[in-house]
Amino acid sequence: MTMDGRQVLISGGGIAGTALAYWLRRHGARPTVVERAGAVRSGGYKVDIRGAALTVVERMGLLEEIRRLRTDVRGGSVVDASGRRVASMDGDTFGGRVHGDAELLRGDLNRLLFDAVADGVEHRFDDSVAALRQTASGVEVTFASGETRTFDLVIGADGVRSRVRGLAFPDTGDALRDLGYYVAVYSVPNHLDLDRWELTYVSPGRTALVYSTAQQTDARAMFLFAVPGAGAAAAGFPRERTAQQRLVTDAYAGEGWEVPRLLDGMADTPDFYFDALTQVHLDRWSTGRVGLVGDAAYCASTASGQGTSLALVGAYVLAGELAGASSPEAGLAAYEERMRPFVAANQKLGPANIKRMVLRSRSQVRMSMAMLRLVNRLPGKDRLMAKVIEPIHRAATAITLPTY
Repeated sequence: MTMDGRQVLISGGGIAGTALAYWLRRHGARPTVVERAGAVRSGGYKVDIRGAALTVVERMGLLEEIRRLRTDVRGGSVVDASGRRVASMDGDTFGGRVHGDAELLRGDLNRLLFDAVADGVEHRFDDSVAALRQTASGVEVTFASGETRTFDLVIGADGVRSRVRGLAFPDTGDALRDLGYYVAVYSVPNHLDLDRWELTYVSPGRTALVYSTAQQTDARAMFLFAVPGAGAAAAGFPRERTAQQRLVTDAYAGEGWEVPRLLDGMADTPDFYFDALTQVHLDRWSTGRVGLVGDAAYCASTASGQGTSLALVGAYVLAGELAGASSPEAGLAAYEERMRPFVAANQKLGPANIKRMVLRSRSQVRMSMAMLRLVNRLPGKDRLMAKVIEPIHRAATAITLPTY
């Protein structure tokens, strides 16, 4: 199926959506990106590009610029309540990176991808999809702004709580699988004078960390904590920022180290991010001429460390399979067939990783601190840590990318 002149609507201007726009344009399509935010989203946590995703950005001609924008975090330490460093590792080991994996800020990657498509892709900011109706020849889309247009294909790249998924897949209300944790991320003053370093504090059911990067003059704090009760994060997810911040404050009340000072900056931060750790599992990623990519189809959660790589690889494969297929439906099916094993391997990382990131009991915390102190003194500790990292690398390379 030739993509020449095909009009494709992409809902969501994040990493998956913008990367898809890039590749669709390369194959001759005319993509339109609709994004409910008023501009390219900035801020966010640092993200990793690993394995097959490195091949994708290299084929986009962006790898050199991505390496220039790297966080250049030199290392990390685990600290106790008094601030004593229990163990320290180099940045790649601490971040689970091997074989040239690249780490940069999500906002920097968003901007880089947008700049790569800005001149040739229509963007509709401050708008969203309100309704969809499939016809014999395309998809009629009504936007929240009131305009109605018809596209040859519609792709939802609009995240975990995808509007497109809700409209086109009304029988998938159980797609979200709550892992039972909340995450909050925001900028804070670098009062610890961190120089490309990360500090992590662990207590029962709660982890807090702060880091600085080569691209920041301030620092960024992250809070990751367990939610009491199965499914609580999904069932009672607070929508208001004040309620979200109250949850974080209550969860970390009475904690030591620098936690109180980090919390002090939360109310006034300009880039507060809060969400539940959730995965998306679907029996199918397309229906007719409507498909899904990235978190909308197969979110692996922040804990996997692979959300960005899944988005980049998924966008590349989807555009390539559409370009080589006999019909949009055939292309969507081929994309899903090629991506399913890769997605499954990476989604397994989330539940496994979170158990190491947030320890549930005081005894687990004590045992973990003791083990870290021991490992920190052993010769060849980096080789020992490499064995921990290896499952991430296997999942990140669990796909062979065609040249489309």
